[in-house]
Amino acid sequence: METVEILQAIETAIPDAQVYLEGEGCNFSAIVVSEAFHGLPTVKRQQTVLAPVSQWISTGALHAFSVKTYTTAEWENRQAAAAGGLVQIQ
Repeated sequence: METVEILQAIETAIPDAQVYLEGEGCNFSAIVVSEAFHGLPTVKRQQTVLAPVSQWISTGALHAFSVKTYTTAEWENRQAAAAGGLVQIQ
């Protein structure tokens, strides 16, 4: 499985997404940041990301695929916290 294939599939399904992908072979993990996730529960967010790669999961071409999803605000808060900055609580 090529990284670019996975990236293109997710970015096509979620046009405003920022996708951070790592892995190789048939094992990958993804962080996907999109406003499309606003107001959605975690399961729906993950289903949105898994849908465009489900063909590869079903064939075994993509064996392990972990997903973390964030809205832009959630991602920025997470990045600020990781950098030791202040976190805005809404």
